Amino acid sequence: MLSFQNMSLRRNGELLIEQLALTIYQGQKVGLVGANGIGKTSLFKLILGELEPDVGHLDLSADIRIAHMAQEIPGADVTALAYVVSGDSDLVAVKARLAQAEQSAQFDKVAQLFEEIKDLDGFSAEARAEQLLVGLGFSEATFKQPLKSFSGGWRVRLNLARTLMKPSDLLLLDEPTNHLDLDAIFWLASWIQAYEGTLILISHDREFLDDCVLNIAYMANQKVTLYSGNYSAFETLRAEQLIDQARQFEKQQKTIHHMEDFIRRFRYKESKARQAQSRIKALERLTRVEAVHEASPFRFSIRQASKQSDPLLQLRNADLGYTDPILSNITLSFSPGDRFGLLGVNGAGKSTLVKSLEGTLPLIDGERLEGLHLKTGYFSQHQVDDLDLKRCPLEHLQQLEPKANELKLRTFLGGFNFQGEQVETKAANFSGGEKARLALAIVSFQQPNLLLLDEPTNHLDMQMRQALATAMNTFEGAILVISHDRYLLSSTVDSFLLIRDGAIQPFEGTLSDYRLGLETKPMTTTHPTAMTAKASLGSTVADRGSRVTDTPKADHKRHRQIATRIKTIETRLARLTEKMTETEQALSDPQHYSDPDSPTLQGLLRDRASLQSQIDDFEEEWLRLESEREGLS
Repeated sequence: MLSFQNMSLRRNGELLIEQLALTIYQGQKVGLVGANGIGKTSLFKLILGELEPDVGHLDLSADIRIAHMAQEIPGADVTALAYVVSGDSDLVAVKARLAQAEQSAQFDKVAQLFEEIKDLDGFSAEARAEQLLVGLGFSEATFKQPLKSFSGGWRVRLNLARTLMKPSDLLLLDEPTNHLDLDAIFWLASWIQAYEGTLILISHDREFLDDCVLNIAYMANQKVTLYSGNYSAFETLRAEQLIDQARQFEKQQKTIHHMEDFIRRFRYKESKARQAQSRIKALERLTRVEAVHEASPFRFSIRQASKQSDPLLQLRNADLGYTDPILSNITLSFSPGDRFGLLGVNGAGKSTLVKSLEGTLPLIDGERLEGLHLKTGYFSQHQVDDLDLKRCPLEHLQQLEPKANELKLRTFLGGFNFQGEQVETKAANFSGGEKARLALAIVSFQQPNLLLLDEPTNHLDMQMRQALATAMNTFEGAILVISHDRYLLSSTVDSFLLIRDGAIQPFEGTLSDYRLGLETKPMTTTHPTAMTAKASLGSTVADRGSRVTDTPKADHKRHRQIATRIKTIETRLARLTEKMTETEQALSDPQHYSDPDSPTLQGLLRDRASLQSQIDDFEEEWLRLESEREGLS
């Protein structure tokens, strides 16, 4: 279907791709991966004909129908539904000709055009568009709203829906999960699995790639290498290759060193000159093994707060929202070391909760109680959008700490891969990924002890996501994170909170359990595929749902949920017990009792009572769950 013939590409004088020889066949689903700025989007532009190769050529059949996401969406008066329907350009063209024929009373032509619309499955177009909108998180009330009423993130979703609406043989998706929540990502993965055409997917989401593709095209060092298998298989194979390459490089370097040493010593010695010349020619013919350069450019940590409080922050019987409550009677507590992932469908109130915790959204009712040493670090797309574009990274940090040593600030920024001149480059010149890194650097520099992260991985490549996960795992404060990146969630959080029906409750399960719960809900999706066939996910999902209700499997699922919750409780109990020991030791100091009304003494007594209450509650829950687990065995 698609073949690159010894193709090379330069952009602004920089070589991005060199001598690419690659064929992608009909029906293949390929993940295109590599660091930001490596040339992935440029490769898409070559396929779309927006760029021409400097050397070589691209073979692509002229009749291949390509669907790809537009980068921008006009702020027009056309409705969301009409905009998505317009993705089927062939149908739009036939409907335009039909309107002309009806206006001209060309009734024979009208009948013919109705047949064409039928062949294009045009009479179900609006219903298919509505399914796409619902799958991507839109409510029915928004279908008739004009494009200009939607925010940037929702416009990205509209562009994605419009792309999926177009019948295609080749589908090009560039970071489609940015601005999607977990629920929409699960839906999109199911849609892609049922898509019958060829797919090339640019993504930095490991789990999403695993769900969607069976080949990985890896871009690095101006080359593209195709691997069989999903992303997890690619990572394993790539790691093995790098180990082998490093061994070969080391071995070859020793050989080269010995040959060069021989040449230096005997090149001008008559009795050895011929042998020296032979080694010179051998070195010239030698195919050099490249050194391994896979070290991440990101090495940073979140600066630790100088003091902690326990609890750091509490909500008591709180109603959260703007005018009317979105969440009601919420009671939550955050202690150092807590790691919570926040789940819930779009619009359930996840961002509302985070803004209420951060303090920018006042409570409608109830209490928000701050610990004495609370210092909140908040990251969201809003922080990225609100960067001072006239300031460089160095100036952003100097604004936070004017007396800080410049070398110290430059070293800190270097961990986020702001190097050399980039440290003094205005943020206006940065890409989306660079702005996101700068916003994370600002949050990390502020020494928070409660970290609130609302979709922190948008626009970040895999190396930066891995560095962020590492930094979160070494952070000593509390974390609440909303993320569509399942790898980040599974590698950084201890337990999940689920927002549903205006309430918050612990979710005693894994992300796979959460996905399974979503998939048992009725859902059908129609595909405008390369064969113009309609592939429905409804039966697949229904089959999965019926199997879930089988009693042995339900018991197994509940057993797994209990095990996950018990592990979380044991982790919390260990932390609480350690804190209780520290509190008891502090209370044993006689100096606290010289003044019974001492604020320090009273604070320690309150801490002991609070800790004991939490320990009692967790121990009671642990006993209840152990009893239930024994009953299931």
